[in-house]
Amino acid sequence: MDLFTPLTLRGTEIRNRVMVSPMCQYSCALDGLATDWHLVHLGQRASGGAGVVMTEAAAVNPEGRISPHDLGIWSQEHANALAPTTQFVRGQGATPAIQLAHAGRKASTHRPFADESGPVHGEHGWTPVGPTDEPYPHDDPLDVEALDQDGIEGVVDDFRTAAELSLDAGFEIAEVHGAHGYLLHEFYSPVTNTREDDYGGDFTGRTRLIREVTAAVREVWPDDKPVFVRLSATDWLPDRESWTVDDTVRLSRDLEAAGADLVDVSGGGIHSDQQVPGTGAHYQVPYAERVKHEAEVASGAVGKITTPQGADEVIRNERADLAILAREHINDPYFTLHAGEELGRMDAVDVPDQYERGFPSS
Repeated sequence: MDLFTPLTLRGTEIRNRVMVSPMCQYSCALDGLATDWHLVHLGQRASGGAGVVMTEAAAVNPEGRISPHDLGIWSQEHANALAPTTQFVRGQGATPAIQLAHAGRKASTHRPFADESGPVHGEHGWTPVGPTDEPYPHDDPLDVEALDQDGIEGVVDDFRTAAELSLDAGFEIAEVHGAHGYLLHEFYSPVTNTREDDYGGDFTGRTRLIREVTAAVREVWPDDKPVFVRLSATDWLPDRESWTVDDTVRLSRDLEAAGADLVDVSGGGIHSDQQVPGTGAHYQVPYAERVKHEAEVASGAVGKITTPQGADEVIRNERADLAILAREHINDPYFTLHAGEELGRMDAVDVPDQYERGFPSS
């Protein structure tokens, strides 16, 4: 088994083990609708040979966006805007995937390349929601509304509806975004969830929402198509009660029972005090390895996987089932085709006819 061995999850065959990680583009016009930028950005990585091409975080309701310029999937109009992208991605032999998300208390912030930073106050901003009313520790935070029972049920319904719309748009994989300090992570981490009702307290209570969301997505997602869940394996807060890799292994088992087919294992994002223990090559791969072998759930690995040899090592040594790359796909949209050249596996890559002259060994 190597980087170019197809991966079959349920009835869906992915042509290789390279996945384009969700990367926020902050390029919508305040309405959450996909644009030509999304078609070119995602389509280029599909023609570059990746096995799975996943959208950025797509908010399941307007208040779930990280910024006013984020992608959304809460109406048929949003599904229709994404359909040309999924059609193109599939036409290049890649598997189109969408990340369904809610930003929680980290919502309503300026996009990174704006003139301003931090929360968006006033026009174009909104009141974020979370497990409690405690805001993310910005210098000038917005007020946060704690979700009540009706609000929680509304979030579950929004994820379910977003999954149905994603099917209409032509996606073959749905990923529930439960990482990086956004809403679902805020509920399962003891750092941010101090509730005393059925959605707080112990491990079972704090993980209830992400399990319910995963089950809701699985309920409407076809049996032959996989559901992924992205988790932060650790809060990187060793000096306080926080979420740990042991917790992630336990939750991964529960999520598989709820209908997840693969856990996309990342880390951090819950609090600005996090202490990341180095960011060298493959620094988060051990988390995915533990999920794969201890939880016995398929996993995807992230974290400074930047070379064909490194990505291949992750798969050959059975550390994870997918090698998930973000920044390297910005640097080289044709990473997988170049990996085929470097690893002597041009027999296993799909070079577009229009580009064959650039890959004479194909």
